[in-house]
Amino acid sequence: MDPTVSLQAAGLQDGHHLTAIVLEAKLAATEDAFALFCSGGDRVVTWGDPDSGGDSFGVQEQLKGVKQVQATERAFAAILADGSVVTWGNPDYGGDSSGVQDQLKGVQQLQAAAEAFAAILADGSVVTWGNPDRGGDSSEVQNQLKGVQQLQATAEAFAAILADGSVVTWGNPDYGDRGGDSSEVQDQLKGVQQLQATAEAFAAILADGSVVTWGNPDYGGESSGVQDQLKGVQQLQATVHAFAAILADGSVVTWGNPDYADRGGDSSEVQDQLKGVQQVQATGHAFAAILADGSVVTWGNPDYGGDSSGVQGQLKGVQQLQAAAEAFAAILADGSVVTWGLPYSGGDSSGVQDQLKGVQQVQSTYWAFAAILADGSVVTWGDPARGGDSSAVTAQFAYV
Repeated sequence: MDPTVSLQAAGLQDGHHLTAIVLEAKLAATEDAFALFCSGGDRVVTWGDPDSGGDSFGVQEQLKGVKQVQATERAFAAILADGSVVTWGNPDYGGDSSGVQDQLKGVQQLQAAAEAFAAILADGSVVTWGNPDRGGDSSEVQNQLKGVQQLQATAEAFAAILADGSVVTWGNPDYGDRGGDSSEVQDQLKGVQQLQATAEAFAAILADGSVVTWGNPDYGGESSGVQDQLKGVQQLQATVHAFAAILADGSVVTWGNPDYADRGGDSSEVQDQLKGVQQVQATGHAFAAILADGSVVTWGNPDYGGDSSGVQGQLKGVQQLQAAAEAFAAILADGSVVTWGLPYSGGDSSGVQDQLKGVQQVQSTYWAFAAILADGSVVTWGDPARGGDSSAVTAQFAYV
């Protein structure tokens, strides 16, 4: 990715004009594998578990003009410049789109559940594939999926916001309480602006800043206990079992399974610290919030990053947060990175700390992190078999 060229060798002299197009490298991740690509580029480099999308050799020649890459737990899907889609990885998780390939034209956006993909086409319709019992079959609501603006997904269901602000849901037909059945709140779902999801429940922000939830009550689908606090909601974030809402005044409201307070749904111990919150990020069972002064407040399961006391003195000037399943990574203003959580799952970056300089972006699988540096190189850490070891493809990074 070295941008240096010999201008004289290219026949350029003083006074000639040169237009440089810089393609920004991006990362996408499944449960156990990474994909590195440039928007508009003609190559994708993958590593990690081959059965989770870590091997893209079979489709590499098709990956021309890649615009966006999305991922289920074990498969990738790429939107190309012509609006078509290329998939790879585990077929049962959406890695095989052959059954709908002729429909995948003019694709604008992709969203993923755990085992299925959904694509929004240029005409606002939706095409789905993958596990039919986990959102891959939208036939029962297909005639309602018109003018779709945005998609969100739990592990087993999808929700689509239409142009009129209403919502259409589908998913596991045997377990409607996992988010695929919104019938009980359908009359409340008007003017929906944004959707967020835990593993088995959805939360929708309405135009007036209030929130409507549905799905499994133990996964945040029941918000009656905090409903009077959910006013002026600006953003939502979610762990597996709980939601966190940032309000207009920078405070935070959380809810989720009351029997598992350590999974993020109970922020009472840090509530007085949650002021001026700018961003919230989540691991499987913990939240981390960036405050206006660049410091960080964490809560939830200590083993999943809910306890940042060991690195609190380093968490200053935090610009961005990224989360794996059991660990957090924070990018500081100087481009360095601070990590915490389970060491083997990416919470310990000491082995690569001297390389983590000028970090621009961090992405994660469930158990590993990858960072793109200012010079275009990539640094990885965490579980070696699940994306934490990129040594086998390091030489390919220069060609992305």
